[in-house]
Amino acid sequence: MPSAKLTSKGQITIPKEVRKALGLHTGDRLAFRVDDNGTVVVEAEKVSLTTLRGAVHTTVKGVTVGAMNEVIRGAGGRG
Repeated sequence: MPSAKLTSKGQITIPKEVRKALGLHTGDRLAFRVDDNGTVVVEAEKVSLTTLRGAVHTTVKGVTVGAMNEVIRGAGGRG
């Protein structure tokens, strides 16, 4: 059974076989759940796509169909 040593700062290194079993990579987060009987369950934290909404900002504005049609008409068959 893999084990890890707790540092004075409360940190541990997750053993390689555990990281592999959980599919963990650098920057991933872990969730800890302590059951009523004292058992600790550690899981790779799942991120819902809805929690990422608004995380990326862009200055590009949307284009309407009307604006696209104007550009097409303005091209006048050039091409």
